[in-house]
Amino acid sequence: MSYRIRPDNAFGEDVRLLLRCLLNGAVTGLTEQPNGVHEAVHEARKKFKRIRNLYRLVGADNKELRRQENARLRDAARSLSKVRDAAALIETIDVLSAAALNAEEEGAVAKAREALIARRDRIASSETDFQDKLSGVIDACGAALREVDSLSLPNRPRPAARLLAKGWKKGLVRAQTALETCEGSGHGEAFHDLRKAAQAYWMNLSLMRGLWPSAMASKRKDAKKLVDVLGHDQDLSVLTSVLDDEPELCGDGEALSFLLAMIIRCQQQLRREALELANIVFAEPPEREAAIIATLWLEAAAG
Repeated sequence: MSYRIRPDNAFGEDVRLLLRCLLNGAVTGLTEQPNGVHEAVHEARKKFKRIRNLYRLVGADNKELRRQENARLRDAARSLSKVRDAAALIETIDVLSAAALNAEEEGAVAKAREALIARRDRIASSETDFQDKLSGVIDACGAALREVDSLSLPNRPRPAARLLAKGWKKGLVRAQTALETCEGSGHGEAFHDLRKAAQAYWMNLSLMRGLWPSAMASKRKDAKKLVDVLGHDQDLSVLTSVLDDEPELCGDGEALSFLLAMIIRCQQQLRREALELANIVFAEPPEREAAIIATLWLEAAAG
């Protein structure tokens, strides 16, 4: 089942069916691991993000359940993330290598890459309880499946449209608040918040892509580009944090200074691009766009 809800179906039943499909898919992938354990973990974490986003969009009248399931799946994803996050740092340094301007910067990147590979291998070898964590995540999925029936949602189009509009508006307000903060203070946490809001918006556009296919496709394209740019920025912020905590990864202070200069230079460029994109993606007033979504939902349901 694709990540989509349809106005010609009973809303509550459709949402609960989608939640079950995502959770069962995560369990199957983690149990069978057809493409290896790391790919299974990666796919499960993507499904958890979609589930958490779906609860945020439609869970306005189920606040306690929404918070409970958000925390459950967030913690489950984090418990499996240690090795994957360590491997992602190597991917980040590989991307950063393209920005090297001289031999000194190239050497700093090479040193850091070698150290990050060794760091990933140390983390992987020390994680002796991974199978227990994997079992815990599968159990968490089972508990989440049992809670799906507790999600109280309307089936009729009009109350469903009101609920969707409420969740849609809330997500856009969150995005515009983050955008204003980025344009003001410009601190890293604000850009991280903007990335989360943009990712949620991109997923919501995927959920609703059948309402207005041509317009939704264009919006999804712009939102995905924004997510990717902000994702690169966040990767560099994580790398900076690791280098702050473990400066020995660079070998010496001079190499560290070269690497940090590269990161700052790249982030400045990425953030300028992100702000331009975000002002396009989130140009529509939240209340107006939410009303459009509700109207499109009702028209599609009637058709």
